[in-house]
Amino acid sequence: MDRLLELRNKIDSIDKEIIRLFEERMAAADGVAAYKRSVGKAVLDRTREKEKIASVRALTSSEFNAQGAASLFSQLMSISRMRQYTLIADESKEFFGFKPYAQEITPKTKVVFAGVRGAYGQQAMEGYFGTDIDSFDVPTFKEAVAAVSSGEAEYGVLPIENSSTGSITDVYDLLSANHNYIVGEYILKIEHALLGCPGSSLSDIKTVYSHPQGLLQCRKFLGEHEFKSVSLENTAIAAKKVLEDHDMTQAAVASRRAAEYYGLSILAENINDIDNNATRFIIIKHEKVYEPQSDKISICFELPHETGSLYHILSHFIFNGLNMSSIESRPIRGMKWCYRFFIDVEGNLADKAVINALTGIREETSKFRILGNYRTGRDESGSTI
Repeated sequence: MDRLLELRNKIDSIDKEIIRLFEERMAAADGVAAYKRSVGKAVLDRTREKEKIASVRALTSSEFNAQGAASLFSQLMSISRMRQYTLIADESKEFFGFKPYAQEITPKTKVVFAGVRGAYGQQAMEGYFGTDIDSFDVPTFKEAVAAVSSGEAEYGVLPIENSSTGSITDVYDLLSANHNYIVGEYILKIEHALLGCPGSSLSDIKTVYSHPQGLLQCRKFLGEHEFKSVSLENTAIAAKKVLEDHDMTQAAVASRRAAEYYGLSILAENINDIDNNATRFIIIKHEKVYEPQSDKISICFELPHETGSLYHILSHFIFNGLNMSSIESRPIRGMKWCYRFFIDVEGNLADKAVINALTGIREETSKFRILGNYRTGRDESGSTI
């Protein structure tokens, strides 16, 4: 035990010296930061960092220590950058170009949703805005986004994630390709039903239409009955098709509300694979605004295909004490095995920790965008997602 205590005391002594040198190094890094700011030089210098890693590896006595030193100095340089980003953030007078605003909903508020009347998108829209608004529908997500971009609509309502089948990838791609911003979200409980023509029965059905997500969310039920599944743009569009075709062998996976709207019979209810099925809808607006009480931020960015690149970006959240609630990736068209990342994090653009983290991420990624700062969505019961 005496020998163990002796070794521990030696380590403690070394650690004290490491801390002294660490603080000395950070003070020198502040000087580097001041110089870079004065000449407009970027904080991150990848070439310098690679050279530094190579030099410290060469100073070690074994391959294990070389790898350990590389990891240690990688972290040291990351901490140094975070300190520099804090200094940059302290000087910033803007919240990344976003302005606070108060959301006002009036009978003249123009809102677009994708689908046709009776769609889940209409239910989400009315759950968020109420019914006393000027709303209209378009067939596709792309057209809904275009309506907001052009100013034809002030707000758009789009589904982005389902609790049982995951992300709606088309919407993520549209968010990155268009300069609209998320200003709200709404959680809608999804209760699918099988809708058929009046007078038809479950045994008559051979073909079922719905949105791909609707079909996926009911695949157990559809598989048990060996129906042929056909994808359409929207659940309500599927219901409308069944009505118009008036074919007793056709049915649609859609909502009870769609059945009422189109005068269809409900052949089976609650056919979801999972009972607590819900879809998260986002509310988009063309202006770069956020409500002061917002508590959730969505961002996207691209990274080089290098070891540890995502790890280093996520460390900005850890260092600043921020909780990441979601991460998604989408392939970048034309770039093999390269991805665009979408992240949701708790916080407000006026928070210093958020400004510090996002400043660092903006500097160390490409095509960085803040997609919106908004309040965490609630469902019909008032519960958060």
